[in-house]
Amino acid sequence: MGILQGGRLVQWMDIAAAVCAQTHAGKICVTASIDTVSFKRPAYVGEILTIEAKITRAFTTSMEIMVSAWSKSVSSTRKHLISESYFTFVAIDEEGKVSPVNAVKPITPEDRKHYDEAWKRKKRK
Repeated sequence: MGILQGGRLVQWMDIAAAVCAQTHAGKICVTASIDTVSFKRPAYVGEILTIEAKITRAFTTSMEIMVSAWSKSVSSTRKHLISESYFTFVAIDEEGKVSPVNAVKPITPEDRKHYDEAWKRKKRK
């Protein structure tokens, strides 16, 4: 079909979110949930993909990670949002039990917005 399959993209987004969570926690983290995944536009064969993962908030043992995926053609500087979602990861210790994580301190107004929205999403679950 010449386009990226959604499941493959979600797999890559999950890997990016795991790296982000594990970097923050300093320990192994596992996927606990994935919020609604929206596909905004297809990614075509030959395009360059960029996946960005950023922690929005840490709770006691879990973290919310915002993940955005972008595509662009080789000959263009303009990138297009192709997908975004929020992933929740839980930190685990060497015995596989949940483990506490450090808090996140929002710095910018945008960070504060994502931080506050993370709490609202958590309460809905």
